[in-house]
Amino acid sequence: MMKPIDVAIVGAGNRGGEAYARYALENPHDARIVAVAESDPARRGRLSDAHDVPDRARFEDWQTMFEQRKLADAVLICTGDREHFGPALRAIELGYHVMLEKPMAVTPGECLEIASAAEKAGLTLTVAHVLRYSPMFRAVKSLLDAGEIGRIVTIQHNENIGYWHFAHSYVRGNWRRTESSSPIILAKSCHDMDLLYWFAGARCSAVGSFGSLVHFRPENAPEGHTARCLDGCPHLYTCPFSAMWVYGETPAGRWPRSVVTAESSREALFEALRTGPYGRCVYECDNDVVDNQAVALSFENGVSATFTLSAFTHDVSRTIKIMGNAGEMRIHLERNEIEIHRFSDRSVHRVEPQVPTGGHGGGDEGLMRSFVEAVRSGNGGAVFSARESAEGHLMAFAAENARLSGEIVPMDRFVAGVE
Repeated sequence: MMKPIDVAIVGAGNRGGEAYARYALENPHDARIVAVAESDPARRGRLSDAHDVPDRARFEDWQTMFEQRKLADAVLICTGDREHFGPALRAIELGYHVMLEKPMAVTPGECLEIASAAEKAGLTLTVAHVLRYSPMFRAVKSLLDAGEIGRIVTIQHNENIGYWHFAHSYVRGNWRRTESSSPIILAKSCHDMDLLYWFAGARCSAVGSFGSLVHFRPENAPEGHTARCLDGCPHLYTCPFSAMWVYGETPAGRWPRSVVTAESSREALFEALRTGPYGRCVYECDNDVVDNQAVALSFENGVSATFTLSAFTHDVSRTIKIMGNAGEMRIHLERNEIEIHRFSDRSVHRVEPQVPTGGHGGGDEGLMRSFVEAVRSGNGGAVFSARESAEGHLMAFAAENARLSGEIVPMDRFVAGVE
């Protein structure tokens, strides 16, 4: 049996501290956490204690960690969106293999610089496009490559964010403002841009987009509302975005309640809602990211695609239809089923991928397993190159450019202005 790789973690929040670090606990033969950098002492302590990280390897920030000798084979960088570029470049300079939370960075130039640095160093740089690693989407790609629906012509892709999820993450939460995070098309949907690039099998050639912040604005607040849900708001039990519903109905320790407080008691939850950002009325926040956006994309091989994100959905899911010249494919994530309609004999075939376990339909676990294998290979051999990952990011940046300008954005011209 091969020895586990040593891993350092920068950022012990939901993704680093829970989604990815859990893999090491469940697969100790693959990876072990040996160092943690996290500014929040409670998070730093919880993660370090869970993995028996010694005191000397617990750091308040990534700068201090990277002042030490190289502490591990690899590092997971799971900081906020605007804190990816610096630690990623420094880690590469020090010879770490890197797993980088999406988005890679918040400007197209920084994304390309990170990808170029990893390639020149011959190191693995795996971007956390977890959907590529899920059993469902790997099965979809395999069927497309096998020609099950012939040549792909058109793709319809919807990201159903979910009304309560949007309120949590993009109205009250860390991704509510472009200036402190990034546009939602990048922060949330670079996953989806990456999938479209992967499915289409060619670079994007042009992008157009429309979208706006329609609902989560002060003028849409119900009469008599209060600035905080628990401050006697008369709509506490009727507003669909009430903190009482979004967090009070979630079991202790489960997301998104775990983001609000690590304590399990109702008293701790209510105190956090009375004083912290997640108890604010959704119409009294400082959010500015759009709550709906539609994108039209053209690819160099003739494939066209439409993508829509919306806050106003019941499900938190993705609904996808891929149309080819020999058939149509529908991806049913909730049923874990791929439905293929063939034109030649009017038949319908259903494929059930491996039943997923863990977050993002098994993608979190698949990503970590792939990253461990790439690090063990020692030759920068990630399944998907950093430059490939940058393509989806560039599509997201171009879509936001198109939304703001109201113009169709040719990708060659856009990328030339970056490189």
